[in-house]
Amino acid sequence: MDRIWLNRYPPGVPAQIDPDRYASLKALLEESCERYAERTAFENMGTRLSYAQLQDLSRAFAAWLRGRAGLETGDRIALMMPNVLQYPVALFGALRAGLVVVNTNPLYTARELEHQLRDSGAKAIVIVENFAHVLQEVLPRTAVRTVVVTGIGDLLRWPRGPIVNLVLRRVRRQVPPWSIPGALSFRGVLAEGRGLALEPVAIERGDPAFLQYTGGTTGVAKGAVLSHRNMIANLLQASAWIGPAMASLDPAVPPVAITALPLYHIFSLTANCFMFSFLGATNLLITNPRDFGGFVATLRRRRFFFISGVNTLFNALLHTPGFSEVDFSALRISLGGGMAVQSVVAERWKQVTGCILTQAWGLTETSPAATINPLGLDFNGSIGLPIPSTEISIRDDEGRELGRGEVGEICVRGPQVTCGYWNRPEETALVFWGDWLRTGDVGRFDEAGFVYIEDRKKDMILVSGFNVYPNEVEGVAAEFPGVLEVAAVAEPDENSGEVVALFVVRKGTEFDPEALIEHCRRNLTGYKVPRRIYFRNELPKSNVGKILRRTLREELRAAAAQPPSSR
Repeated sequence: MDRIWLNRYPPGVPAQIDPDRYASLKALLEESCERYAERTAFENMGTRLSYAQLQDLSRAFAAWLRGRAGLETGDRIALMMPNVLQYPVALFGALRAGLVVVNTNPLYTARELEHQLRDSGAKAIVIVENFAHVLQEVLPRTAVRTVVVTGIGDLLRWPRGPIVNLVLRRVRRQVPPWSIPGALSFRGVLAEGRGLALEPVAIERGDPAFLQYTGGTTGVAKGAVLSHRNMIANLLQASAWIGPAMASLDPAVPPVAITALPLYHIFSLTANCFMFSFLGATNLLITNPRDFGGFVATLRRRRFFFISGVNTLFNALLHTPGFSEVDFSALRISLGGGMAVQSVVAERWKQVTGCILTQAWGLTETSPAATINPLGLDFNGSIGLPIPSTEISIRDDEGRELGRGEVGEICVRGPQVTCGYWNRPEETALVFWGDWLRTGDVGRFDEAGFVYIEDRKKDMILVSGFNVYPNEVEGVAAEFPGVLEVAAVAEPDENSGEVVALFVVRKGTEFDPEALIEHCRRNLTGYKVPRRIYFRNELPKSNVGKILRRTLREELRAAAAQPPSSR
């Protein structure tokens, strides 16, 4: 297909970027730390870490990893931390040491953690002490030999204010007992590393920088191999896209990016951590975004330029008291990804903040951005245009390219696309048609080149042979007064094979489920209308707040498999 999307590119956004502009993430990060030395790079709980401090601390950690831990280029190191200042120090240090970072969700169960450590072959881990008891349980069955433990507030300056001290007291009360022989403190490691030399580390553009594990929402988590070139390409693509918005800023005043999604997630890692470090901005780290009251209190103390999140996060903020009183005068970019942004949420977000909620799309395997809507364009329900140096193709099940308006699998080609999954050549082969990545998402092009996503292939509901896309049903249901969150999933049915079931979290007031079904009936074709509604206090979510339809679907399938007398 001709690159029709280029005709809709905003002024100032290039069609191509140079993914070979930097030799490695190490070179890019070192340049940023030198260029913006006096600026604040990261802020958390009132403590600020400058680019100069980040340069010094990460160099010390890199020197210790090479000189004391004995790790070599290409060895894997797991980072198991929420959004705290230690994360960027450990991340930048590991990359400067030539290691491959394995980002690890700190809320993993022992089974999940063991799988990731064993699968990646990680030799070292940096972990916040709150989660060390989980590591303790699985450590003997892994290749990890170097354990570095840190407390939430280990890098916070002294003296600390009463708010920070209160947070730390609450956190420490939650630290379970653990005992890992030979574990080292992060502070001690940094102190020792300051006295060590860091010898030159040779890194090639194609060398792995991350084993970024997929969320496991559709099966066993796999490590997508993301190279230095993949990550550099994507942060350059994203920064080129927001370049026109950045051009209007006072160059003497660094913009502030609100980083609520965890940095160990690929969305936040690229869009917040790397892109805004490259641009010399300040990442304001939110350690616990699910404490929405505390989150809003933090937002009320700062003027900010950028915020990223998923639909559920934006929706929750809109329903948090005090959010409408936040100062949004500096907010220019609100970026939604990870799951479909619902139109009702986008409309409300614009009303409250005055800023358009811009929808983007990608996946772990694309580092992650592949399409973004033009900034300033009203919400249109699309996932945007292919970003610079990126091609999108819509294909049928045999791999044949489809025309505009036809629905098929979205395939991606570009410098940000992974080379495959770690030690899984068979699964890698299944997701590629030549150099085109098969995303598993179903979508279409419109006449202007915008891409519309219908749904994940595996989430699609088949009602009497008709395809029903959960996003469409959820979008309609979310417009009904009283619906806070909603998930549409397939429920087994002996007559039609499957029917649409809705799981709903109410805003606090009860309502007749038949009224919601009638609302859907007025807005959807008959076979798309939900047959059953299940109310819940909360819906299962991934670590970034993405609703796990698979969990709900499995619940319904398990119930259907039970004998009628036991249901």
